[in-house]
Amino acid sequence: MSNPLSDLEKADVYFCIGTNMTECHPVAATRMKKALARGSKLIVADPRYIKLAEMADLYLPLRVGTDVPLLLAMAHVIVRENLIDHKFVEERTTGVDEYIEHVKKFTPEWASEITGVPAKDIEKAAILYGAADKASIYYTLGITEHICGVDNVQSLSNLALLTGHLGREGCGINPMRGQNNIQGAGDAGAAPNVYPGYQAVTKPEIREKFEKLYGRELDPERGITKVTALETSGNGIHAMLIDGENTLVSDPDRVHSEHALNSLDHLVVIDIFLTETAAMADVVLPATSWGETEGTLTNTERRIQRVRAAVTPPGESKPDWEILTMLANAMSIPGFEYDSPKEIFNEMCSVAPIYAGVDWDMVDGGQYQWPIPYKGHPGTPRLHEDGFTNGKAVFKVIGFRDPAETVDETYPVWLTTGRRLQSYHTHTQTGRASGIEYLVPEEYLEVHPDNVKKWGLKDGGWAKVVSRRGEIKIKVKSTSRSPRGTVFASFSFAETPVNILTGSGYDPNTHTAEMKVTVVRVEPL
Repeated sequence: MSNPLSDLEKADVYFCIGTNMTECHPVAATRMKKALARGSKLIVADPRYIKLAEMADLYLPLRVGTDVPLLLAMAHVIVRENLIDHKFVEERTTGVDEYIEHVKKFTPEWASEITGVPAKDIEKAAILYGAADKASIYYTLGITEHICGVDNVQSLSNLALLTGHLGREGCGINPMRGQNNIQGAGDAGAAPNVYPGYQAVTKPEIREKFEKLYGRELDPERGITKVTALETSGNGIHAMLIDGENTLVSDPDRVHSEHALNSLDHLVVIDIFLTETAAMADVVLPATSWGETEGTLTNTERRIQRVRAAVTPPGESKPDWEILTMLANAMSIPGFEYDSPKEIFNEMCSVAPIYAGVDWDMVDGGQYQWPIPYKGHPGTPRLHEDGFTNGKAVFKVIGFRDPAETVDETYPVWLTTGRRLQSYHTHTQTGRASGIEYLVPEEYLEVHPDNVKKWGLKDGGWAKVVSRRGEIKIKVKSTSRSPRGTVFASFSFAETPVNILTGSGYDPNTHTAEMKVTVVRVEPL
């Protein structure tokens, strides 16, 4: 997030797109609710009429996979109405002339034909966001889990740059992280293209620094993604270590994922429970849970937080860092002579510029948000206040492209997926908590009442959902939250493996799966 969570209470206008904030980030969402109660305005763009949409001053029910046309048309209106922050654009950006010429072609009427959102509402949204003194954007996986996820994010960045809603209180572009320490994992280099601190592996001077640290030559090319690893399992990739992820339930195209894991010569899983993926493993190494672990987390607002073990780990379970250290030492890999998480964190601070100003003892109170470039620096709650570290921000010229699959006679229904408030992710933890089963005992397919009748379904009855990859049996819930022609389900229950249906494509840059758009047919059972 570019802005701290406290700014969730400080905007005049909120633009929430592709985020079911009240269900996926319910604690953070309470801050925005306070602002709305005081009179702030809310724009919500989402295919479903989620609870967040019920609070909105303006709801934009766009068709799944059409975020770019909506954002292009909003930019068109901002340019047309001269809501551009000319001083900000001139001093802090480049490429604006080409971008303005580009968006002049994309009228609200053009976008309305593609998105299904009335042109007048697109205009209202653009003017509301563009004319506000303090306007902020919040998004999550509804923006990124598309084959055009990068295009979606860059389109949002263009809007913020055009209006100068960056580097100020109550503004910013704020992707809210889906799991605890996802931000921290990225900071630590858990991506194929960067070392810790988002330092590119392809830069020789950066690579040289880490070669000196690790005492060995490092590959000058970016590593492979999980998508590539699964595609080459058994044919290039022969062994795999999966740490803290239930791949079999959460990854798209379950049949492909299961075949890939079965093709391996050796599979090792590190986890706190025997998940569906762990059950496939040759070796399972038991990890400690959050309440049994010492270390640091970095949360969605870039805040570094110390965590402390409250209870003794059961049995032979160990923290992830210790398991990985033992594995590395057993394989004679140098550079893993660690005795504590303190050593590991301090090493990261010594090589990652965004952490350079802190150490283990300094983050004890959780007051620092990176970047903290030097000792004595107070941290950076709000990014870009004094400009952009890489110079000027660049406007990106983005065009619209259809999802990997579009509806046809064989598969006439859009399926989109997401999470539910009561069941977290793949149900690995919430499924073991007593009481949760009374709230959501099983997965169900949300279908608009008109479609329930038209397709011969029954509320509470069974349906068969079929995609190009497979089929599942699922209960039906009649609800107007889903629009006509679009159905919704979560992937929380292994007994209802929705990920059998998904997996039509990936973003070519990030290899993020298009979990939000699948075409299916729905038949009564």
